[in-house]
Amino acid sequence: MSKSDLQNALKVVLADTFVLYFKTHAFHWNVTGPRFTQLHNLFEEQYTEIWQASDEIAERIRTIGDFTGNNPQEIMKGATLEHVSQTPDANEMVKMLANDNREIVKSLQKAASAAVDNDDAATEDLMVERMRIHEKAAWMLESTIDKAA
Repeated sequence: MSKSDLQNALKVVLADTFVLYFKTHAFHWNVTGPRFTQLHNLFEEQYTEIWQASDEIAERIRTIGDFTGNNPQEIMKGATLEHVSQTPDANEMVKMLANDNREIVKSLQKAASAAVDNDDAATEDLMVERMRIHEKAAWMLESTIDKAA
């Protein structure tokens, strides 16, 4: 894969990161029900971490010689994750976020592979760390699912 392929793969990671950030933050605002406090706090912890990661990813794109978008639509162009238009119930929020955390790992794996092909250990390291974080986030979310609901 070329350097351009790596840059494009990182842009997909950034796009997916932004979609996941916005979805997690919106669910933080809109969650209701008996697990409100637990989920509200969990979502806040996760969206805060995701937001900080978006800066690292964008700076990595700049470090390897490319530019990011200048507005949300441009940044999220190419995302593999989907936005939501309606507010689901708490259990569905958790399931959606767990699934998205698992799905973003696929984008991260592609970027890590492109980094290996370009002898870019720093980008590979960042992608591997992001995979670990998203896998843990998915596990934490899945562990909260109310099987009775």
